[in-house]
Amino acid sequence: MKSTNKKLVTISALAGGTAIAIHLLNKVITESAVAKNILFSNETDYYKWRYGDIYYSKTGSGDPILLIHDLTPSGSSYEWIKIIDELSESHTVYTMDLLGCGRSEKPAMTYTNYLYVQLIADFIKEVITCPTDVIATGLSTSFVITACASDKNLFKKIMLINPEQLSVLNQIPGKCSKLRKNLLELPLIGTLLYYTINSHSNIELQFTENWLYNPFHITNYDVDAYYESSHRGKGNGRYLLSSISGNYAYLNISHALRCIDNSVYLIGGAKEKAIQETIDMYSSLNSSVESVILPKACHLPQIEIPVELMKQINIYME
Repeated sequence: MKSTNKKLVTISALAGGTAIAIHLLNKVITESAVAKNILFSNETDYYKWRYGDIYYSKTGSGDPILLIHDLTPSGSSYEWIKIIDELSESHTVYTMDLLGCGRSEKPAMTYTNYLYVQLIADFIKEVITCPTDVIATGLSTSFVITACASDKNLFKKIMLINPEQLSVLNQIPGKCSKLRKNLLELPLIGTLLYYTINSHSNIELQFTENWLYNPFHITNYDVDAYYESSHRGKGNGRYLLSSISGNYAYLNISHALRCIDNSVYLIGGAKEKAIQETIDMYSSLNSSVESVILPKACHLPQIEIPVELMKQINIYME
């Protein structure tokens, strides 16, 4: 009996020690990741939304245009940093960090497609206060299409940069995806797993393997900004990652795409996976969709080839 009690005490001590070690490791990772404060902000830079405070910026003058970054735990409005100045010469440019991203609040909740549809609609109504042109990237393009289908009067022209494949958007939560979601939401292990997935080296790998046409175009500053974005919120970015991994952020947009009659322009990177198939599918659902493929680009032309992207924006938006 005494031997059993000693074993239980030893196991409890080891478990407690391990938990403390993981907690301290998570804390060290968080503090070091945000130490450079690349994504600084002021208290006045926030839109008080009902589900959390949303960081946004407003620059320039002229007709409004809203820039929406791709929905990833490391994403933020930093994505547009290389085109904002030029674009603001002829437009009032709005950017925002989506809920769960960057400098915005990261509540412990399930992040759904409809949540972001509401956010975009409310932001246009309450902050911009008039119909606006919109440019969005990746998964976030699905929110814009759905929001436009719900209230087309909020939108003017829409530009989609490397929109998500419809086959991906058709995914729904299942047993395996729910298991992934639950694992990532665990307080200690989930946070450590999230930090491992969004390590500095893994984010750099994302740039070189999936986001850029030329891996040599990546800069340490870009990687640092994305790394910091994923680690703000003391690990709460894992709730967004868990929602994406659990297929809660996806929604079939086929009906929405068919019914909108706003002008839609699709820009693809030549190296983006299945981009021609994606363009063909979007065009088959809405014949008014125009498109162009940039020859030396992948997922983020706004970071890699901002000059070429601005040429397309100027042609389309003017």
